[in-house]
Amino acid sequence: MPGASVVIKDLDLGTITDMNGYFQLSVPEQQKTLLVSAIGYVTKQVAIGSQSDVVIEMSVEVKKLKALTIFGDEVINFSTKANELTPTTYTDVSKEKIQERNLGLDLPILLNFTPSMVTTSDAGAGVGYTGMRIRGSDATRINVTLNGIPINDSESHGVYWVNMPDLSSSLDKIQIQRGVGTSSNGAAAFGATVNLQSSGLSENAFAQINQTVGSFNTLKTNAQFNTGLIKNNFNFEGRLSRITSEGYIDRAQSDLYSYFLTGGYYGAKTTLKVLLFGGQEETYQSWYGTPEARLNNDPAALQAVIDQGGEYGSPAQIDNLLSSDRKFNYYLYDNEIDHYEQDHYQLHLNHAFNE
Repeated sequence: MPGASVVIKDLDLGTITDMNGYFQLSVPEQQKTLLVSAIGYVTKQVAIGSQSDVVIEMSVEVKKLKALTIFGDEVINFSTKANELTPTTYTDVSKEKIQERNLGLDLPILLNFTPSMVTTSDAGAGVGYTGMRIRGSDATRINVTLNGIPINDSESHGVYWVNMPDLSSSLDKIQIQRGVGTSSNGAAAFGATVNLQSSGLSENAFAQINQTVGSFNTLKTNAQFNTGLIKNNFNFEGRLSRITSEGYIDRAQSDLYSYFLTGGYYGAKTTLKVLLFGGQEETYQSWYGTPEARLNNDPAALQAVIDQGGEYGSPAQIDNLLSSDRKFNYYLYDNEIDHYEQDHYQLHLNHAFNE
């Protein structure tokens, strides 16, 4: 094949094949893997060992370049995703970047490294109620879509990430557009747009269990599977997750469950994909805030807060304020919890009538 790229893995050293498909490349002694890629074919890793001659054929057989089926998912997202020609400021977050930081934190906290992003965590550990602001715009002005479909609440316009814990484990890429961008949802994207794209087709079957342990008895466990491509046309993927945390703030526990299931038919011209995802959360409330005097452990200022009366005027609240530390939680009721669940269903049909 002419024009194929042949690169030594992990090195900026490579070449392209000539008009007859031949190439010549000097390989360092310690480097034994080539990456072979061409438009319309799946990139292949070729272990060359001590060979001096390598033959790589275009075929569907194992160890040869496999024809790449180009599916229609990108067409769905064309109207909502920006590129270098779009007059908007954006950041793309790859699957690899997501995996590096995906330790059980809610999605806003996971994206905290992106520009102009400010996040909050009610319980202080990044699990439970979390939120994001982009360039100062709150959740009601940030349009969030998954595969091009808005998931903002229809009443409040916000997104309750706590109802979809561990969603990041089922994402392939994220694009954040700062300011007015290529929104499909009108005024909801006045401040920013967050485009999520779910995991794509995996040609190889796998099953895995992931577990993360952290501070404040935070524990994340999930199980994932993917069937790979069955009979060259079908693929199924699933995930079950549980995240628990006591939180940094007193009485700020979280107990979160979620699921993600997808199945699809992938034909030469037609793709049909069904997604089911959602979660259930039990989260103790801790969003009231802590007086600055309590944070600074300033006795005189604490007494001034008490003298003002109001919400800190009752004997129970006075005792709570004086006996706490920086983990102060205003709520005293032992069962001060939210218990919600959320389910989403998506059906995607793509058909290419012609080129």
